[in-house]
Amino acid sequence: MDPAMVGLLGILIMVAFMFIGMPISFAMMLVGFGGIVIILGPGAGYHLLAANLWENFADYGLSVIPLFVLMGEFAYRSGVTERMYKTAYTWCGRLRGGLAATTILSCAGFGAICGSNSATAATMSTIAIPEMKSRKYDPALYTGCVAVGGTLGVVIPPSVVLIVIAIQTRQSVVDLFAAALFPGILLVGLMLATIFALCWWKPSLGPPGERASWATKMKSLTGLVEVVIIFLLVIGGLFAGVFTPTEAGAAGSAIALVLGLVQGHLGPRQIIAAIEETIRISAMVMLLVVAAVLFGRFLAITRLPIELATWISSLSISTVWVLVGILVIYTLGGMFMDALGFLVVSIPVFFPLAQQLGFPPVWFSILLMFITTVGAVSPPVGVCAYIVSSFEKDVEIQTVFRGVAYFFPAYIVCLALLIAYPVIISASLAIFG
Repeated sequence: MDPAMVGLLGILIMVAFMFIGMPISFAMMLVGFGGIVIILGPGAGYHLLAANLWENFADYGLSVIPLFVLMGEFAYRSGVTERMYKTAYTWCGRLRGGLAATTILSCAGFGAICGSNSATAATMSTIAIPEMKSRKYDPALYTGCVAVGGTLGVVIPPSVVLIVIAIQTRQSVVDLFAAALFPGILLVGLMLATIFALCWWKPSLGPPGERASWATKMKSLTGLVEVVIIFLLVIGGLFAGVFTPTEAGAAGSAIALVLGLVQGHLGPRQIIAAIEETIRISAMVMLLVVAAVLFGRFLAITRLPIELATWISSLSISTVWVLVGILVIYTLGGMFMDALGFLVVSIPVFFPLAQQLGFPPVWFSILLMFITTVGAVSPPVGVCAYIVSSFEKDVEIQTVFRGVAYFFPAYIVCLALLIAYPVIISASLAIFG
């Protein structure tokens, strides 16, 4: 059988495995190993499997994942988010939709020290939902803004998704973090604009809160001290070349731990819980990465990505429409399976295609990161929406998805601007990289 056909058949079998409930990482490993055995024989298959597992699990670069996750866990369990939320509310609460805007800003702030969308959504659900509910906010708006705010956990550096992309595509983590800053700020601004426009159009969606004096506002800024310290240490150290990504994660975890201990917010129980959750999340992500590398080796052997790129290049269509097609596939894939899982499955197929078509690797990676965030809130599988729903039992999941839909224009406009004006990403990389 033609190797390219073996690759295509492997993809179909892997999708079938996923639909019957097999974990994504196991499906990729099984298909990748089986495909290599079929094409190269059992000896080569066993050799590549052993070499792939050892090479990737022994890779120093993978250690960055648990360290950044641990930093976010320490920050969350020491109450950083709650103090940051109070500061944001002091400044924005008097506006229509001010609490929803506070939630988005707090999600962005927590994302700057977390890197996980599910952790951000869960953390903000416990803090923001009771506040907005008590002030008679519309259920769709307050659940929707927490869900989409959760996606900022992977948009604002440090980002687990960008780390995974960097490892899979052999790019610099620092470059991807730097390139994501301006686009992340742009998305936050568009989300805030969405909230204020909705509440101007229909004030009952988000009534204004109490007005705070300037003295109170200035005093509240102390709630940002921990976030600023951690962010400047980690991201500032990375961009200044003081730390490698792994060293930055270690330094961030250490300072988050020290701040929590000194202020009395972290005890033995919280520390143990943070370590346990870090192990769980890291094991899942690292197994996905290793499985994706093995699956990518299989596809490389079949030459399917090259055949696909050659076929598309022979078509008389603009590369922009090819890019749009790729983003649509990512959107649909994220709707029916875990967004991060679909990302690691699809990168071995679409990243070589993007290189063949001449797309800048960093720019294309940032677009993939953004479209992955859309999958995290898209029905029927959007994980952030279900996390919010699990914390707010009084609101049906359909209402949460209706609230999320308010913000889809913000995602679309942001992606359109990044495609039309690549300088947004290149300028961010040039300034911070």
